[in-house]
Amino acid sequence: MYTLCVRRDFIARHFLVGGDWGAENFPNSHHYVLELELSGRELDRHGYLCDLVEVEKHLEQVIARYREQLLNDLPEFAGLNPSLEHFARVLAERLSDLLTAAPLTSLTVRLWEHERAWASYRLERREQP
Repeated sequence: MYTLCVRRDFIARHFLVGGDWGAENFPNSHHYVLELELSGRELDRHGYLCDLVEVEKHLEQVIARYREQLLNDLPEFAGLNPSLEHFARVLAERLSDLLTAAPLTSLTVRLWEHERAWASYRLERREQP
């Protein structure tokens, strides 16, 4: 199994709802670090798992949507607590929808909220025939 990982950082804002989490109940910013891990069984004819330029383009496109935004105001978080776990899933699903050219078997987003805490979401994908 081959794995490729790309890392980016960005700042986004949120506030948590549905519980008493002190300062997290009020709008606050986090310096997120997103690690995108792509896995697959085969390399292409050039010896690549996937086109890194394409991966970086799509990663930047997805991150641009959330950079400096209040997550609570975005439709994908309607009715959801914008927790680290939900945010990791939202990012993984958006990236999976865009990264269709490569025959990937899985895609994982590991999202760091600070240097001591992260959450991840892994999508298994059907192998290409």
